[in-house]
Amino acid sequence: MDLKEKRIGFAITGSFCTFRSVIQQLRALAETGAQIQPILSEAAYTFDTRFGNAVDIRSEIEEICGKQIIHTIPDAEPIGPKKLLDLLIIAPCTGNTLGKLACGITDTPVTMAAKAHLRNERPVLLAVSTNDALGASGKNIMLLMNSKNIYFVPFGQDDAHNKQKSLVADMRQIIPAAKLALENVQIQPLLI
Repeated sequence: MDLKEKRIGFAITGSFCTFRSVIQQLRALAETGAQIQPILSEAAYTFDTRFGNAVDIRSEIEEICGKQIIHTIPDAEPIGPKKLLDLLIIAPCTGNTLGKLACGITDTPVTMAAKAHLRNERPVLLAVSTNDALGASGKNIMLLMNSKNIYFVPFGQDDAHNKQKSLVADMRQIIPAAKLALENVQIQPLLI
C-alpha cells in the first residue's frame, strides 16, 4: 500500500517519554508523501515536561506536517462529517485514551477525532504506551482489539523488571502497521 496522498490524522496523547520516537516516525510518514493532519490532546498540546517544551514540540510537529494542529473538540468534530481522513493514527495512545475509546467517551480532541472518523467505517491505528497495560488498562486493550476498524502497532514490555505492567508500541512499526490497517489487516506478530 502506497501512502502517497493518503489523508492521515496523526494524534498524539500525553505519554511524553515516547515523543522523540513518535516524532521521528511522524517525519518518516511525511516523507512518504502522505497528507498528515496533526491532532494533539490537551496535555500533549500544553504541558512542558522534562521531555520537552510544549511550544517547541508543537512547532516541530506543524513544520513536519505543514498544517496547524487540531487541539480542540470543536475542531476535531468535522473529521467525520467531512470525511477528512483515510486513517487515524493515535501514537502514543495512553491508558487514559484507551479507556475513553473503549467506553465511547469523547471529551478530548483525540477521542472526538476517533469517534468522528470511526463513523465513516475507516481504520484507527493505536500505538499503546501505558504503565498499566497489564493491569487496569488491560481490559480496555482487549475490548478494543475486538472492535471493528481498530488496529494496533505491535507492542511489548518496555521495562519488565522495573515496570512490570507497562507496555509500549514499537513506534518503528507505525508505517508498516498503517499500510496494513488501510487494507483492514492487523499487522502480525502483535506481541513483541
